[in-house]
Amino acid sequence: MPPVDISFVIPCYNEEQAIDLVLDEIVAVMRPLGLAYEIIVVDDGSTDSTAALCQRRPDVILERHHHNMGTGAARSTGVRRAQGEFVIMTDADGTYPAEAIPELIRELQNADMVIGARRREAGTVRWLRSPAKWFIRMLASYMTRTRIPDLNSGLRGIRRALIPRFFHILPNSHSWVSTITIAFLSCGYRVRWIPIEYHPRIGRSTFHPIRDTYNYLTLVVRTITYFNPLRVFLPVSLLLLAIGMGKAISDVFRYNWHFPASTVMLVLAGVQVGALGVLADLIAKMANREQG
Repeated sequence: MPPVDISFVIPCYNEEQAIDLVLDEIVAVMRPLGLAYEIIVVDDGSTDSTAALCQRRPDVILERHHHNMGTGAARSTGVRRAQGEFVIMTDADGTYPAEAIPELIRELQNADMVIGARRREAGTVRWLRSPAKWFIRMLASYMTRTRIPDLNSGLRGIRRALIPRFFHILPNSHSWVSTITIAFLSCGYRVRWIPIEYHPRIGRSTFHPIRDTYNYLTLVVRTITYFNPLRVFLPVSLLLLAIGMGKAISDVFRYNWHFPASTVMLVLAGVQVGALGVLADLIAKMANREQG
């Protein structure tokens, strides 16, 4: 079997309206590049004709889940099946521009992950998605000490050999892409962004506004805690200590050096959270050293 340069991984669930168009666009942009590639479509338990459409195409490798496991699970299945040096992921709903793929491939020569940063939000429930994504992106940028133009873009290229290290923390949900972005940044891998357009999706969205926004937020905090716990614990510890010390100074004048239990508890809580952060940081460093 000849070596494969690029493996496309496309998770899909009930995307019969768009899948053929997405596949045709990929073939069209790859043809002039002269690279060996494969297209892996992971059907995540679709109930429409998505799988049947893919089976009719000789240029597609079809992997199937017998029931809907989540887009993150589909991405992991595709990566495990992939043979290429690089994995390029895109969505099956026509939202991401295939014409950005050549630039993505060029940037991958000097990076470990390249992400298509969307210039605008064109998804459903924009009134909730836009501010929620902005807040989560700012939180992730602060915690990773990296400016993140787009945290959860579905168009990205990754060095395949680096992904298995993180399989144990990658979720089955939409948050797969956010988690691996933070994981790469936390481990010091080279992550770059290129600006891309973002089109309205074809077909019905599977995004759940409240549930998925909550999952994104908790996963950002959990992933940062996994790799660098002090980034989470230290700000909380310092905040509690600052409030406690401020209250203690006030108590000196108000109660003539008598400190209420609430003041003592605030200071002790700050110390305890800081100590937990140091302990968690030591455990995280030991675990990460053992893994790699």
